Amino acid sequence: MTLSPGISPVPRRRLGAHGPDVPVLGLGSWNTWDRMRPADAVALILDALEHGVELFDVAHYDMGPHAENARTDLIFGEAIREAGVAREDWLLCGKLWLWEYPRKGFAEQLEVALDRVGTHRADLVVVGDFFGELPIPAVVTDVAEQIAAGRFTAWGVNNWSARDVWTARRFAAAEGLTPPTFAQLKYSPARRAVAEGAPFAELFADGLALQASDVLEGGILAGNLHPRRKIGADPGNLRDRIREVYPKLAHAAAEFDATPAQLAIAFCLTHPAVATVLFGASRMSQWRDNLAALALVTKHGNTLRESMTDIWVDADTMNPAASGA
Repeated sequence: MTLSPGISPVPRRRLGAHGPDVPVLGLGSWNTWDRMRPADAVALILDALEHGVELFDVAHYDMGPHAENARTDLIFGEAIREAGVAREDWLLCGKLWLWEYPRKGFAEQLEVALDRVGTHRADLVVVGDFFGELPIPAVVTDVAEQIAAGRFTAWGVNNWSARDVWTARRFAAAEGLTPPTFAQLKYSPARRAVAEGAPFAELFADGLALQASDVLEGGILAGNLHPRRKIGADPGNLRDRIREVYPKLAHAAAEFDATPAQLAIAFCLTHPAVATVLFGASRMSQWRDNLAALALVTKHGNTLRESMTDIWVDADTMNPAASGA
């Protein structure tokens, strides 16, 4: 898609050694598109594309903790068709759930999910988190079958432990299959132990990319301290501590003449392994506010990190090698 004159495109980074170039910002779908008027969803999509943000993380929330019968994916599909955007002009990152795997296999899940969005393929897929043991070789093999079928070309994992990511990558290498190329991890100025720990640092050095998610802690780090809607899981039971440090984030943001949300997003972008930061926006004003985080990174760089050392709350509660689910 051609950008309008005068608009600087959002920077791009490689999504791991086996992934495509992606914009450093991406738009999520959980509790976003289904909280917007159709015309507003179309306008937001078009504005994102105008700025070179064509990465949309869109899932069918229908099982496990996400058995919500949400319509957000249906609404996104309707909106992007109404916007008249050619399929080759946007990237779809879908989800494959493990809550009922292998009873509900990946082919079945994709058939339903893609049909709901109104497309025959995704570009990327994230394989979700899980509890207990997982037959990782079977998962990698089943993912490879969907890649061979043309359903998508690259994949990542959501909040897997470092050990399990290594297992998947090593099995894929031994079998000549496509390995996971990125890890979608909870990451923010408050939650840092997993994404900044030594176990994942070794994976990042091996070519894995980081996709930062839940960067605003369900809105808490944007100032909505007690969200009424359902928000993400709280590993480590840290929410009360995160609310307590929010005033420090707000103070640091004011020092940079920024909003807390802008500072939180900018912080994530300074992680050397981050390829893209995902966030949800249900209003044009939220999207534009978050977009301005890029200027903070350009102007201040790692100085941003130095201003937020006392906002980190999970250093003594989370095992850096563990799942962030």
